[in-house]
Amino acid sequence: MKQVVQNYKSGELALLDVPVPGCKPGGVLVRTSYSLISTGTELMKVSEAGMSMLGKARSRPDQVAKVAQSVATNGLPATYRKVMGKLDSYTPLGYSLCGVVEQVGAGIDDVKIGDLVACAGNEHALHAELNWVPKNLYTPVPDGLAPRHAAFGTVGSIALQGVRQGESRLGEVALVIGLGLIGQLVVQLLTASGVRVVGADPDPARCELAERLGAAACGDPGSAAVEVAVAELTGGHGVDQVYLAAGGGSNQPVELAARLCRDRGRVVDIGKCRLDLPWNAYYEKELDVRFSRSYGPGRYDPEYELQGRDYPIGYVRWTERRNLACFLDLVARGRVDVEPLVSHVADFEDAVPTYQRLKDGELKAVAVLFRYPEQEQEQEQEQEPGQEQEPGQEQGTEAGAARAQAPSVAVPAVRRTGGTASAPARAAGAPVRLAFVGAGTYASSMLLPHLARREGVELSTVVTTTALSAANAQRKFGFAQATTDLDAVLGDPSVDAVFVVTRHSSHAGLTRRALLAGKAVFVEKPLALTEDELADVVAAVEESGNDRLQVGFNRRFAPLLHDARQRFGTRTGPAALRYLVNAGRLDHGSWYLQEGSEGSRFAGEGGHFIDTASWLLDADPVSVWATAPSGNDDLQVVLRYPDGSTATISYVTSGPSGFPKETLDLIADGRALRLDDFVRASVYGPKRWVSSRLPKARDKGQNAELAAFVRAVRTGGPMPVPLESLVATTAATLAVRASLVGGAPVTLAGAR
Repeated sequence: MKQVVQNYKSGELALLDVPVPGCKPGGVLVRTSYSLISTGTELMKVSEAGMSMLGKARSRPDQVAKVAQSVATNGLPATYRKVMGKLDSYTPLGYSLCGVVEQVGAGIDDVKIGDLVACAGNEHALHAELNWVPKNLYTPVPDGLAPRHAAFGTVGSIALQGVRQGESRLGEVALVIGLGLIGQLVVQLLTASGVRVVGADPDPARCELAERLGAAACGDPGSAAVEVAVAELTGGHGVDQVYLAAGGGSNQPVELAARLCRDRGRVVDIGKCRLDLPWNAYYEKELDVRFSRSYGPGRYDPEYELQGRDYPIGYVRWTERRNLACFLDLVARGRVDVEPLVSHVADFEDAVPTYQRLKDGELKAVAVLFRYPEQEQEQEQEQEPGQEQEPGQEQGTEAGAARAQAPSVAVPAVRRTGGTASAPARAAGAPVRLAFVGAGTYASSMLLPHLARREGVELSTVVTTTALSAANAQRKFGFAQATTDLDAVLGDPSVDAVFVVTRHSSHAGLTRRALLAGKAVFVEKPLALTEDELADVVAAVEESGNDRLQVGFNRRFAPLLHDARQRFGTRTGPAALRYLVNAGRLDHGSWYLQEGSEGSRFAGEGGHFIDTASWLLDADPVSVWATAPSGNDDLQVVLRYPDGSTATISYVTSGPSGFPKETLDLIADGRALRLDDFVRASVYGPKRWVSSRLPKARDKGQNAELAAFVRAVRTGGPMPVPLESLVATTAATLAVRASLVGGAPVTLAGAR
């Protein structure tokens, strides 16, 4: 299928061929009939992409601050790869469309194939021939409403949410500053609510259009016409509400709002304009400044938008989806007329020149629609690989909670019916063919750059659930194929190994499927989120005889730590190890915070630190004791080992951002090893050794780990880490939650 994309680094716009998205549970696959260009938001994004790197930085100071923090934490080279990887990628455009349901995912019962729906979301309602849309971001189109009009649903919801924030009442007077697409809709919604409206915009054509659609008077904000109209309509008191629907860098809108608003009036910001509030003016009138956040309650909440968890109507009357349905109802009943806003309708195949005409100012428009060709062929889609739910997955269920309260956590014994599996016979000199399931930020910045330049490796296929991420990975790293069909990869006999780099909740299920398909598997941590998932992975090994598995515990492969361990030498007595992890806080909305579906933060990454400790102590833990203070995510985890050694992992999220992320101390036999954030290492003993110089970058072992995995796949030799160790580390990670729930140490039953 085709999709409109833009490269944010170069500014290039393209109509790209991408794989068809999979139809995941909890949503529908929609074939687009019309999609709407937001001539404000989208053109601003298109313009930003054409800026120099300095201009981009100035336009997004929030992102610059994040980059600076990443440099302090991860080093310049790793941050550079991550940032440039994001910049030099195709990003989608679009967020408002109407189309026909082509496939219905599991759990959806409110629409059927063939229904017409309006869709929202800058990740789901894209300028593309097909989109997967989750339940709370689509709504059925009322009977009789034309698809081209229903395509206005999202921008209509934005305008409607702004009007709701203004709490307008019958007989009031409002000022709308900015009469672009959103402003025109705000004018109509206010008029339909019994509010008299004055509009302000420097474009006479837009002022005339707003008056035709119900505004009492409109004019240039720099002229006296607007002030005269406000004075006449309000008896000189000023308007009750001001709606800022303008963009740009001028501070004129907020100054005009203060001048024309009545005492204790309301100012609602809907657009993205400069907001240097003149303090005296706003203070003296005690103006109520409010922000309208996009389509309404639910926006930016992954549980609402992606997991389909609605807010009870008794507590939240108007959500994203209810706003979308309400706006479509208003249009269907003739209370809002969107047809006069349509300046141009372009065929979808002309998308790129249409954007260029808008950017150059050749096409003057309030609203532009893309019209898509009718498609009669039905295409069957596979289930999303990253959301596979295997039998026995009980994350968040009562059964899972009951297991967590048990005094022990089972370490599944690995029983190989045919002994240790070996790789299939390989032709001499044949490349190792790799497939990737998932190609997100970590895969694209920390794994694929190493593999793409490694001799003897062929990147065969990339599988993702979204079409564009697969296309980006194919373009940047040279994959031979990009698809959303996991079964095609698992059934391909030429694929030697599968990398699972998806969200945590899918790791165990995907690993199990790949093992049963006879593939060598590299799965990013964690291997599993529950005991049942871990048992299922081990059962897959026993069932298939395939134990060719590696988990992405890369720190044991870090060159600096390897060197320090060798300098420390052989240990004879028990050791004490302390590992401080200054994990830091996550941004609001990060999927790592979706504990109900993706597990806790420690469940997701704690295996890194347990594996490192076990590798240094050359044993697997036999018990786990975890404590946590109330009110934050900080953890203290104590691991006990067979010879009496202990490892204490302090996992803190409340530490200062400037403090090193990882520091480790190991003391035994009168010697000490110290690791300072993979930048410097020291060994204290009869002679002191300190790593000679600071490395150019923090090398946490990814490249060496990948080299070891590829070598094992090529030669058929043993995997880099014994399977028993991977299982023991995962069981110990799961035991942390069990200990927190039970308030006592947890024995790892079956531990060696």
